[in-house]
Amino acid sequence: MIGDMTLRYSKEQLHQITEQAMIYMCACPAQVAGQLMALRELYGYQRNCSNKASVMGQVHQRIAQATRLAHAELESCLDDVLALEGWDKATLTMPEGLRQLRNQLIESGPD
Repeated sequence: MIGDMTLRYSKEQLHQITEQAMIYMCACPAQVAGQLMALRELYGYQRNCSNKASVMGQVHQRIAQATRLAHAELESCLDDVLALEGWDKATLTMPEGLRQLRNQLIESGPD
């Protein structure tokens, strides 16, 4: 948990997803994981800057609120993407079928 933002995936798990995705040239899960990490940084920044007694504090609170919502939606999206692609949720390992597909694409070369 970061402040009052609930996390489904730890920083380490997001790095694991990114590593697996990049090794096997399937950048979509890595893109979502990267955006989740960026939202967490933005959220932390806004919480540190928040001054509830000023207009600027209201600005930071509003940005933090929007970031929480966007983060929750992207985590839900990542759950769906991993399920659709058949990732092992316990180890966050890409399924063998996607690895084989990648190898076939590399072997066939450009058309």
